Amino acid sequence: MDEITQLAATLGSQLLSVGAQVSTAESCTGGGIAEAITRIPGSSAWFEAGYVTYSNTQKTRQLDVPQELFARVGAVSREVVEAMARGAQTHSASHFSVAVSGVAGPDGGSAEKPVGTVWICWGAGEQLIARRFQFAGDRDAVRRQTVKAALEGLIQLARGEIPNRG
Repeated sequence: MDEITQLAATLGSQLLSVGAQVSTAESCTGGGIAEAITRIPGSSAWFEAGYVTYSNTQKTRQLDVPQELFARVGAVSREVVEAMARGAQTHSASHFSVAVSGVAGPDGGSAEKPVGTVWICWGAGEQLIARRFQFAGDRDAVRRQTVKAALEGLIQLARGEIPNRG
């Protein structure tokens, strides 16, 4: 079993033990977190919904991200992933959520947000914890590292801990 599949299985065991469900709101990973979760047999007991909102329009339409945030802070920002995480929780009624938005590359980076910049936000009830990451490597490597970090943070949250990477 590869590392990401093992993390998803660990997350499932933890969520089952606390009787909670999780939802995902993904941009740069294109559904990779939800895919990893649903590799696990029985994940329907703890995975509620996955939202792949690649465009800003869909972030607003599906997750209620305020349109004005994109002009003010950009899609790859704390404010946007926090709104995505909250939207996923609200629309799915899950206790836990994770949201990701980043610059996976090879293009699209800037001086302020170079390729590999990813914001991840984890939600637990009313609590939101957002972290900025700077991942190295090509597009596939950035996306894999994002999925891994998202799952690790969810495991920590489900254990009652605060995600501490980033």
